[in-house]
Amino acid sequence: MTSIRVRLLKWLLLPLLMVNLAGAGLAYWLAGSPGRIAFDQTSILTGLVWLEAGLALLLAIVIWLALGRGLLPLKKMTADLEARSDDDLSALDQRHVPLELSPVVTAINRLLDKVQQDAKAQQNFLANMAHQLRTPLAGFRTQLEWLRQKHAGEPESAHSIALMTSSTERMIRQTNQLLTLARAEPAKFEKERLRVVELNRLVEESIQHFVEQAHRKNIDLGFNLQPTRVMGDHFLLRDLIDNLIDNAIRYSPQGGKVTVSSLHGKDGGIFSVEDSGPGIKPSEQELIFNRFRRLDDSVAGNGLGLAIVRDIAKDHGARIMVEPATAGGTVFSVLFPFPILGAPSRLPE
Repeated sequence: MTSIRVRLLKWLLLPLLMVNLAGAGLAYWLAGSPGRIAFDQTSILTGLVWLEAGLALLLAIVIWLALGRGLLPLKKMTADLEARSDDDLSALDQRHVPLELSPVVTAINRLLDKVQQDAKAQQNFLANMAHQLRTPLAGFRTQLEWLRQKHAGEPESAHSIALMTSSTERMIRQTNQLLTLARAEPAKFEKERLRVVELNRLVEESIQHFVEQAHRKNIDLGFNLQPTRVMGDHFLLRDLIDNLIDNAIRYSPQGGKVTVSSLHGKDGGIFSVEDSGPGIKPSEQELIFNRFRRLDDSVAGNGLGLAIVRDIAKDHGARIMVEPATAGGTVFSVLFPFPILGAPSRLPE
């Protein structure tokens, strides 16, 4: 750990020494030649003025550079904080912080720790609440299904039951998303859960659940599934796939097109979803992964889907790319690394 004072002293010591030596040399020269003073006092005075001006300018430049170098640790700390993602609450590195900044960094780390603890408490609360709501909501849906069958011949009752069933389904979906969001939290994810997964088969299973949803909007739901193996958690990957497909269908217009692909790229497995929606502005492409961020309030949803996708991708060491589609719309691609040699290959049943 260094000190800003020491840094400044190192930069100023040599220039100050040079100024003193120059002054001493000038005094010695004048003392050794008294005739020169009587002969040309004006020239000597002019020379001294220019010398003092030059030395003052030199000192100003040196002090400016010394201050800039002394403040480099503060600038670096500022840049590191600005470069962090919104959910990065890890402590700042104090190993190379100057003594003068150490108390500031300690105070910031304490604040980050408090915020992190509050965030964990909030995530635990959401997970517990979602878990507690799942059972009664599932029972309520079962009762509504029984009522629907019993009153199938009564149009008014059947319409009311259909509305209640739709609302219950939305509540169940939001509850499941809250639970997934808590489970996918990168800080809590355990890498030991990763196994070799047949991504193309997982996508094939997931697509079947969206055929009816796509049919209601007359959307052409196509797929291109090549054998693709990745390291992943079976259940979290299923949530990632479901959220991206559901998002594409929701934002695509009537009669649109959604294409789902799993490919074996040169650097690893690739899962992509291409929609025919309105597209996403470049300035919005980072913001859409924030929680509760929605681009169109007229589209049903809670703004958690892409936040879940982002967290699950982080858990798997994957990257997300957002690009404009050729014929309009957006392409979401998740790039997975190759499976690690010797990793557990048992596939979940």
